[in-house]
Amino acid sequence: MEIASKYDSSQSEEKWYSYWMDKGFFKSVPDEREPYTIVIPPPNVTGVLHMGHMLNNTIQDILVRRARMTGKNACWVPGTDHASIATEAKVVNKLREQGISKNSLTRDEFLEHAWEWTHKHGGIILEQLKKLGASCDWDRTSFTMDEARSKAVIKSFVDLYKKGHIYRGIRMVNWDPKAKTAVSDEEVIYKELKSKLYYIRYLVDGTTDEYVTIATTRPETILGDTAVCVNPNDERFTHLVGKRVMVPLINRSIPIIQDEYVDVEFGTGCLKITPAHDINDYEIGMRHNLESIDILNDDGTLSPAAGLFVGEDRFVVRKKIEKSLEESGNLVKVEDYNNKVGYSERTDEVIEPKLSTQWFLRMADLSKPALDAVMNDEIQFHPAKFKNLYRHWMENVKDWCISRQLWWGHRIPVYYLPDGSFVVAETDQEALAEAQKTTGNKNLTMSDLHQDEDVLDTWASSWLWPISVFDGFNPDKNEIDYYYPTNDLVTGHDIIFFWVARMIMAGYEFKGKLPFKNVYFTGMVRDKQGRKMSKSLGNSPDPLDLIATFGADGVRVGMLLCSPAGGDLRFDESLPEQGRNFANKMWNAFRLVKSWDVDTNIAQPQSAALAIEWFAQRIQKEMAVINDHFEKYRVSDALMSVYTLFWDDFSSWFLEIIKPAYQQPIDGKTYKAAIAFLDDLMHLIHPFMPFITEEIWHQLAERKDGESIMISQMPATKDFDTDILNQFDLVKEAVAAVRTVRKNYNIPFRDAITLKVMAGEDGYVNKFDAVLAKLTNIETIDKVETKITDAASFFVKSSEFFIPVESNIDVEAEIKKLEEELKYTEGFLTGVMKKLSNERFVNSAPEKVVATEQQKKNDAEAKIAVIKESLAELKK
Repeated sequence: MEIASKYDSSQSEEKWYSYWMDKGFFKSVPDEREPYTIVIPPPNVTGVLHMGHMLNNTIQDILVRRARMTGKNACWVPGTDHASIATEAKVVNKLREQGISKNSLTRDEFLEHAWEWTHKHGGIILEQLKKLGASCDWDRTSFTMDEARSKAVIKSFVDLYKKGHIYRGIRMVNWDPKAKTAVSDEEVIYKELKSKLYYIRYLVDGTTDEYVTIATTRPETILGDTAVCVNPNDERFTHLVGKRVMVPLINRSIPIIQDEYVDVEFGTGCLKITPAHDINDYEIGMRHNLESIDILNDDGTLSPAAGLFVGEDRFVVRKKIEKSLEESGNLVKVEDYNNKVGYSERTDEVIEPKLSTQWFLRMADLSKPALDAVMNDEIQFHPAKFKNLYRHWMENVKDWCISRQLWWGHRIPVYYLPDGSFVVAETDQEALAEAQKTTGNKNLTMSDLHQDEDVLDTWASSWLWPISVFDGFNPDKNEIDYYYPTNDLVTGHDIIFFWVARMIMAGYEFKGKLPFKNVYFTGMVRDKQGRKMSKSLGNSPDPLDLIATFGADGVRVGMLLCSPAGGDLRFDESLPEQGRNFANKMWNAFRLVKSWDVDTNIAQPQSAALAIEWFAQRIQKEMAVINDHFEKYRVSDALMSVYTLFWDDFSSWFLEIIKPAYQQPIDGKTYKAAIAFLDDLMHLIHPFMPFITEEIWHQLAERKDGESIMISQMPATKDFDTDILNQFDLVKEAVAAVRTVRKNYNIPFRDAITLKVMAGEDGYVNKFDAVLAKLTNIETIDKVETKITDAASFFVKSSEFFIPVESNIDVEAEIKKLEEELKYTEGFLTGVMKKLSNERFVNSAPEKVVATEQQKKNDAEAKIAVIKESLAELKK
C-alpha cells in the first residue's frame, strides 16, 4: 500500500467514522463484562456546537474510548434537552415573523409548531458531535420530552407529591417578564450595573411639613408600597412609631412599622416596604400582616393596581416617575449607585420579584443524603475544591419552584375539579377515577376536570437523566440494573446546582443510591485575553471551521493541552495548530519506519538492540504514569504523557538510534520491534486522537474487515526496569554534552572522535556505549584513571568525560566554565537541602520522593567534589 506523503484528516475522518458506525462499534448491550457508563449532559435541542461542548465531549469520548479498550462494556448515552424557555421563545419569534401571535393559538396548535421546530432543528448538535469523533451509542439517543422520559417525569411528580414533598402555594418568585414565567434562583444571573439611587420624601400623615426620606433604586415600585419601616433601636424615628405616611403621587396612607431587618447605617435608615415586589419586603410583610399590592402585569407593564402609568413598561415608568416626583416636590436627590441586578439566564431580561401561585418541591429532606454522599466521597468531585461550593449550597438550599408558565414542556399532572380542589395522577383516566373516588360522584366526566396549565421546569426532567435514559421508572425494563449507577459525569461547574446536585438527590430518592461515582468538572473556555467566549463579543470560533482547518484530532488535542479539571481554558488557535502538528509528527514517523527496506539476513546492531531494550521499559513506565493520571482524572496530564512519549522518546531518540545508514536496509528484528512499538503507541494515543490512530493502525499490518483499534485492547502493563531508564537518562546527558563540544570546537559530525571517561564514585555504566557512539559518531570509548590534558571535558553525575582536541585548550575559558557549573550545582544542592531539612516534607512526602531527593543530594555532592578537584588541577 502506497503511503500518502501528507495526512488528509478530512478524508480519514469521514472514512473511519462511517466504518465505526456501519460496524456498530459504539453500540452497547448488557453482557458479562463490567459496564462503563456515561450519560451526556443533554444540550438544548435548539443549540449548535460551541467551544464548551467541544471540550466537554472530547473528555467524555476519551474516557469512553479508553474504557472500551480496557475490556469494559462502554455505553455513552447521547440526547438533548427540550429547553422549555429557550425553545418556546424561538417558536414564538418564528410565529411572530409569520404574523402569528401565540395568544391566537390554542395550546395544541402551538405545540404542533413547537414539535415542528424541534424535529427540524433538534438533531443538529448531535450530528455536529459526530464530526468530533464522539463514540456515542446513537441508537440510545434520548430526548427529555420523548415518551419514556416524559413518563418518568410525570411518574416522579406524582410520587413526590404523594410523599408530601411537593406543594402549591403563593410565594415570592423570580419572574421573567419576557418569557412570562417564574424561574428558579439558580437561573438568575447577577450583574454589576451603574444604577441610580433615588431619595424620595413621604409626608407624615396629618402634618403639612414633616417628612421621612427613603432611598430606592426602583422608584416605580412606590406605587405598591404598604408600609415604611425603621429599626426599633433607631432613636431618630422613635417619635414616628404608630404614625402613618402618605405614598407620593397616589396619596395612600400607610403605617410606619419597626423591624430589626432595617440597617440603621444604610441609606436614610427608613425602608419602603413593597411586599409584592421584593423578597425581603415580602418576609417583613408576612411578619407584620401587611397588604400586598401587585403593580406589575406578567409582561413587566404596570397593572391597574398601580393606579398610575397603567399599561406602560416598568423602565419607561422609572423615567417618568422621576419627573413626576420632582414636579410634586417629593424627589430629594438622585445619586449614581453601583448595584447588582438579577437577570434571567434564559432571556437576559431583568428579573422582577413577584408574588405568584406556583408549585414547589421541598428540598430539605432530599438534600441530606445527597450532601452526605459528596462530603464522605462516596461520590468524588474532580477537582475536590468544588465540594465546598456544593456543601454551601446544599446546607442553604431553598425549596425549588418547579412550575413554569409555558406551554412547551411536561404539563403538570394536576387536575382541578369545579369546586377548586384537585387530584394528582399520571393519566387522564387515573385522574378521573381519583376524582370520582374522592368526591363520591360517579357521574363526573373528563369535561368536569381541568388540567393545570403550567409545565414543569426543564430541570425537573434532566435531574432524572441517569435513570430515565435507561427507562428506569418502567418496572418492565431491567437495563437500569446493569448500567446504573453510571461511572463518570463530565460537566461544567456552572451547573453544579442546576443539575449535578439535583441528579444526586434524584438518585438517592428514586433508586436509593448514587447516580454516578465521579464528577469531572470542566473549566470555562475563554479567549486568550481571558474573556468568556460569546457571540456578542465575536471571540468564539466556529468549532466546525476549526475541525475543517486543523482536523478533529488536532482540535481535540488543542482543547486539552492546557485544560486541567476545573480550570478555565484560554483558547487560541495555536492550540489546535499544535494538535495538527502532532498528528503530522505521528504521520511522518510512521512514514519513516514504513519507508525502510528490510533485510532479514543482516545482523541487528548492538545500538538497535539496546534502544529496543530501553524503549520497552520506557513505554511501560509511561503506561503506569498514564494509568495513574486517569485514575486521578488528570486527563490533560495523560495527554501530555503520550505526547512527550511519542514526540521525544520514540521519534527523537528511539527512531534516531535505530535508523539505518543512508540507503541501507534495516534488519528484520529491529523493524519488527519498531512496528510493535508503533502499534502500542497508537493504542495509547487512540482515545485522544481516534482518527489518525485508526488510519495508521490499519496500515501497520494487514487487517481483516471488522477489525478496529477502538475495539482492540490496550497493551498489557508489566513491571519495568528503573535502572535501565536511569542509565539511559545519563546517556541522553552525555549525547547532549558531546554535541555541545562538537559545536564549540567546530568538529563536524562526519569526523569520528574518541571519548575518554574517568568514572566517578557513582560508577560509570558502559552498557549503552553503542548508543552513545552511534548518536555522536564516536570511534572508541576508553576508561582512564587520570585526567586528560588538551581535551574538552564535561560531567555526567560525578563521572568526567574527555574529548581530545587538536587545538590548545583555553585554560581560562575552562576555569570559567567549571566555575559556572560549580555555582549552578551548589545552588541546586542548596535547594535540595532546604527540602530535606523541612521536617514536614520528610515526614509527609512519599518514601520514594524523599529517597529521590536524597539521591539528588548525593549526586550533587559527588559532582561538586570532582569539579573542585578539576579546578584545582587547572589552577596549578
